[in-house]
Amino acid sequence: MTTTRKRFIAGAVCPECKALDTLMLWQEDQVEVVECVKCGHHKRQTDEQVARHVRPEEQVIGIFHPQ
Repeated sequence: MTTTRKRFIAGAVCPECKALDTLMLWQEDQVEVVECVKCGHHKRQTDEQVARHVRPEEQVIGIFHPQ
């Protein structure tokens, strides 16, 4: 089992609760994750990438890109 190294982002402001210096960053399955330790708000790097491919009338679980 490997441990995930989480680090704080100095000077960052949470977009949800507006708290300063509460965002931590780590990687999960080669995807960057940012989470606020104060309010729990989180964001994954792939959220925006997937949203660009989703049409409003569709529900998408994920997009598979074979390498």
